[in-house]
Amino acid sequence: MAIRQELEKKDKVTCLHDKHVSLGATMVSFGGFDMPLLYQNAGIAPEHHAVREKVGLFDVSHMGEVTVRGKDAERYVQHIFTNDVAGAPVGKIFYGMMCYENGGTVDDLLVYKMGENDFFLVINAANIDKDWAWMQQHAEGFDIDLQNRSDYYGQIAVQGPEAEHVVETVLGIPCAEMVFYTCKTFESNLTPHSTLLTPQIISRTGYTGEDGFEIYASHDYIRECWDKLIAAGVQPCGLGCRDTLRFEVGLPLYGDELSETITPIMAGLGMFVKLDKAEFIGKEALARQKAEGPAKKLVGIELADKAIPRHGYEVLNMEGEIIGEVTTGYRTLSTDKSVCMALIDAAYAKLDTEVQIQIRKKVFPGKVVKKQFYNKSYKK
Repeated sequence: MAIRQELEKKDKVTCLHDKHVSLGATMVSFGGFDMPLLYQNAGIAPEHHAVREKVGLFDVSHMGEVTVRGKDAERYVQHIFTNDVAGAPVGKIFYGMMCYENGGTVDDLLVYKMGENDFFLVINAANIDKDWAWMQQHAEGFDIDLQNRSDYYGQIAVQGPEAEHVVETVLGIPCAEMVFYTCKTFESNLTPHSTLLTPQIISRTGYTGEDGFEIYASHDYIRECWDKLIAAGVQPCGLGCRDTLRFEVGLPLYGDELSETITPIMAGLGMFVKLDKAEFIGKEALARQKAEGPAKKLVGIELADKAIPRHGYEVLNMEGEIIGEVTTGYRTLSTDKSVCMALIDAAYAKLDTEVQIQIRKKVFPGKVVKKQFYNKSYKK
């Protein structure tokens, strides 16, 4: 599997952990949490295809949530975030990065605009502690209330062509009017205390390339939603197909396609780096890299053979010289092709350039292709 297990002695658990165990899920360590890899003895394919063809349900309660409120909330978010949230309407969601001064990536994240001086930031599970420390470090001089709400929120993702119908009919949450990358709060029977800590949020977002929704709420409400969806026959899905689905549509995973040493420009995510903003951390380094061109670029590679390129495998030019390495690779379940994303020397990044990949003791020929191996099906 492309998800590399870093086993720890004491993994955290999500509010749905007992639900996964009762369903017989194969559990693995990921981002410091004990998470379901898959639910089926047949492998991840049934879960993958359920999302592509119907609907699937993911526990993503391991993700982190941070709130930024106060007079300088927008100015602070602008300072730490590569995208431009200035003047955005309430309910708009932005994807982007937090970067170091040298342009390296602290994390990629979503920023939800909940109010005029109210932002909701969703960060990667493995980076919660690092991100929170970094956000606090750069909050000096801003009149804001910065809160780490990661322990209060549970989160599920309902993904696939039938997601809208399922959310409306099974969960009773109106969502048909929502467009891609927007959010809203909604009401349920939460106690006032729970509502205060965790305002319920639904967004038309996801990490699969399909239409779908993500719901953030208290642990009790998320557990209630999970039970309703499972009882309605929605397929539970683990980290295995979460990775294959996001990979097929070219979505990056922090630690693979983005890292402290992989900048958004190198990863081909320049559209989310707004260099016309007045300032943000890392702007000078990223502007310089964009102007000069990065030394390495993230590309897609397709092999003619059925061999599967995995994370860390060396990419060679046709003379056998090492020019980079694979970040994620699979035999895709939707298109049945051996493909990968790889970070390689920029000189070889042009489409159709012939390259080779070292897989164990053999070398397999391939060519550079677009990183999106499967067409996305978002609702615009």
